[in-house]
Amino acid sequence: MLFLVAFYIALWNKDWRLLFASLIGFTLIIILGIYEGSAMLFFGFIFADLIGRAKKKWHIALGMIAIAFMFLIVIWFESGASFKLESQALIPIMIIQLLFPMLIYYVEKSKKLQSELTEVNTQLVQQEERQRIARDLHDTIGHTLTMIKIKTELTTKLVDKDTMRVKDELNDILATTRTALKQVRELVSDMNFISLESELIHCKQHLQTADISININNNCPKLLLASVEETMLSLCLREATTNIIKHSQAKKCQIDINTINGILKINIVDDGVGLHIQGYGNGLSSMKERMNALLGTASIENLPTDGTIVTLTLPIQHYRLEQTT
Repeated sequence: MLFLVAFYIALWNKDWRLLFASLIGFTLIIILGIYEGSAMLFFGFIFADLIGRAKKKWHIALGMIAIAFMFLIVIWFESGASFKLESQALIPIMIIQLLFPMLIYYVEKSKKLQSELTEVNTQLVQQEERQRIARDLHDTIGHTLTMIKIKTELTTKLVDKDTMRVKDELNDILATTRTALKQVRELVSDMNFISLESELIHCKQHLQTADISININNNCPKLLLASVEETMLSLCLREATTNIIKHSQAKKCQIDINTINGILKINIVDDGVGLHIQGYGNGLSSMKERMNALLGTASIENLPTDGTIVTLTLPIQHYRLEQTT
């Protein structure tokens, strides 16, 4: 009964009570070893395991000393000064039992370090998520607010000229505002899946609203991508068209989507003022970060003539097309 009490005290504590209970356990094993035989020493592994979980190293050291004394005392009473062959066989067991607390200590320390590492990684992921949300707010809400700004400026010019047109523009502003509210809700509730097809339609509408003619040449409309890949590409496409509307002063835009040798390539071309005048800022860096996360690339260059070209590339190792029946 006392052995079980000592075991449970040692099991549920890691302070001085663990050391005290372990010393009681070793003492009981000595008594059992003297009267019942040296086989009782194997019970020492129970407390050797538990003492290795102590918080303080000197508790572990005292426990190891107790293990050594436990073996020596039992061997002495069993064989005396003659040190019989049977007793010599206990020496390897004693060495293993002495090393057991150290092994348990380092295993527990490794678990603790792993837990701390996991916690740090979680914090880093949370920080990256906050940065991602900040970028997405810039990309999505910035895009929509640009539309509101353009329409508001147009409405201001028409307010004294065309009342019916002003009414239509105000209705469009209201609809765009609702879209912005919806985008905020989506971002707050985490980034939802955005299909490339729906984003192409979305970009076409916004470019046309800004009086920019748009031609889309999608040569792989049924290409199957991972959700995260398609969402990231859609956000990059959104950012590129937002930059065209805000900075390029373009009249035309061309979007080409192709796959070449397992590489998905999206080109967004405009006939605007060029990169040296435009202010891409945070938008370009967010595109590069997204594509880098997918092991892809994002680049922007001036064309030989007026305008710029944004190129998004994504390696597709195992891409496939939907099978039509």
